[in-house]
Amino acid sequence: MTTDDIRTNVEKALDEIRPFLQSDGGDIELISIDNDTSVKVRLQGACVGCTVNQMTLKSGVEMTIKKYAPQIEEVINMD
Repeated sequence: MTTDDIRTNVEKALDEIRPFLQSDGGDIELISIDNDTSVKVRLQGACVGCTVNQMTLKSGVEMTIKKYAPQIEEVINMD
């Protein structure tokens, strides 16, 4: 899978999770993909101050991204 394919798949994953975040007043922005294995995102809106945002990041966002791009090893929230 090329770097462009990975980026496309990560964007598809974010498009899948975004409606759930938006329904709670939040959103997510892709910052970068490093070495084709590490995704940096920024949670926005209500997600910023949410007490469960790390759980959302790991169980929701990371799991969905890995479904689309299995070579991704980690998803990091950039505050």
